Amino acid sequence: MAERLIQLENIHKDYGGKTVLKNINLYVRDKEFVTLLGPSGCGKTTTLRLIGGFETPTAGVVYFDGKDITHLPPHQRQVNTVFQRYALFPHLNVYENIAFGLRLKKLSEAQIRERVEEMLRLINLTGYEKSAISRLSGGEQQRVAIARALVNHPRVLLLDEPLSALDLKLRKEMQRELKAIQQRVGITFVFVTHDQEEALTMSDTVVVMNKGSIQQIGTPTDIYNEPKNAFVADFIGESNILDGVMLADRKVRFSGHTFDCVDGGFGEKEPVDVVVRPEDVDIVAPEKGMLRGNVSTVTFMGVHYEIIVDINGFKWMIQTTDFVAEGSHIGLYIEPDAIHIMKKSEYSGLYGDYSLDIDPEAVPAESERAE
Repeated sequence: MAERLIQLENIHKDYGGKTVLKNINLYVRDKEFVTLLGPSGCGKTTTLRLIGGFETPTAGVVYFDGKDITHLPPHQRQVNTVFQRYALFPHLNVYENIAFGLRLKKLSEAQIRERVEEMLRLINLTGYEKSAISRLSGGEQQRVAIARALVNHPRVLLLDEPLSALDLKLRKEMQRELKAIQQRVGITFVFVTHDQEEALTMSDTVVVMNKGSIQQIGTPTDIYNEPKNAFVADFIGESNILDGVMLADRKVRFSGHTFDCVDGGFGEKEPVDVVVRPEDVDIVAPEKGMLRGNVSTVTFMGVHYEIIVDINGFKWMIQTTDFVAEGSHIGLYIEPDAIHIMKKSEYSGLYGDYSLDIDPEAVPAESERAE
């Protein structure tokens, strides 16, 4: 297993009396692609800036390769940053933008040429040396910004939402490109985004954040399939989240029905949150369904249909390739391994019912959905 290259230990950060990071403990391994994921204001960019040296924690320690770098300025860290707006020099051409940091280090022209040409090959922009920055597309500008950051051979590249300004098709292309670049250069990438698909597509490890705290750390598969609480389940893809009661190990009751599941270790009759992903629900004839309900809306999404089903006042989302007409009475069948059980949390009751536009900042109310 790769060594721990970056470690944040008991990090707190206050701005003007407001706490923006609370007790952050996190490590990043050498050559790992780590994504800090969360909504606006969750603290992910502040965490990135602490690693880069652009911010100093109110409390706690930042380690790099085992050394305390908490108060080390950015230019003395083996870290470079690609900002959201790229910060390219409009008066310099592509070659000079990439060469800028090397000239500050007073490398010879031969060394600079060798390094810049290496970077141009890496980002597939050979032949663009004399191009003006203003003539480049958004994706090309982004690649130049990455090359300029990598040309100094940092051990870590920090990326602060660098794809947010690109259109959907280009963004997807650049996701693949960034991951490929990271694998080719073999250095650590720490990436900030609020886009769940981006995080799942690119990362070795995803760090889900909200309200200044880390909610869960894991592989993309773990985060999606085994969310720790209702916030993570809702933020990472679509989720039906219901109130339930654990009757025993591998036995849960929700929506008026008792289901077999694969989870255990909860107390007898412990209230729990139950997560069922929309793609894991099978539509069957009403008489074969564990649950039965009426189809409220059907939306064609290209690859699949998104169906909202009313079951005793709770609106489920189902994703299926089979067409079902609005107004249909249908049954739902759910396999045991499609049911995920979570402990109750501060986020319980805030997410997962597709009939409600619930304010996630609201104080959780007593739910009336359990049975």
